[in-house]
Amino acid sequence: MGHIRFASDVGAPVDAAFAYAEDFRNGPRWMFGITDAAPQGEPDQGLGAAFAVKVRLFGVIPLRSSVEITEYRRNAVIGYTLRGRVYGTVTLRFDPLGYERSVLTSEADYPPPRGMFGRLCQGLVDAAAKSALRRTESRLRREIEAFHGTDLVGRIA
Repeated sequence: MGHIRFASDVGAPVDAAFAYAEDFRNGPRWMFGITDAAPQGEPDQGLGAAFAVKVRLFGVIPLRSSVEITEYRRNAVIGYTLRGRVYGTVTLRFDPLGYERSVLTSEADYPPPRGMFGRLCQGLVDAAAKSALRRTESRLRREIEAFHGTDLVGRIA
């Protein structure tokens, strides 16, 4: 199982950062590769919420998948499990860092490629997963700061 972890400072308090990230309508703005998300029944937030998503793999190949929130602690953790042709888990952790700032920790777990060809491409898969998580984390940080109206050091933008 591959595992990646990134952490960054966010110029917004934990409650504002969490509020932005938990709203499924914001997902396509910051989740790398996700172009559309629609709730699948009730609830549409919190533990057990499920979404049908459209994914663009490598920016070209369109796929349909589903995402379920499998870990949820208000203002602390949101864990997404991706199912379908693209699968794995993405976990977002929110920790206070001081006045109007927080730490966003993004983690991803994904299965290793299978078969002989898959093992040959392991380095490529790891690099693509790291790039996707880094872009997701970076976009989410920027979107949270725009939502909150501050820049990285918490000044009013």
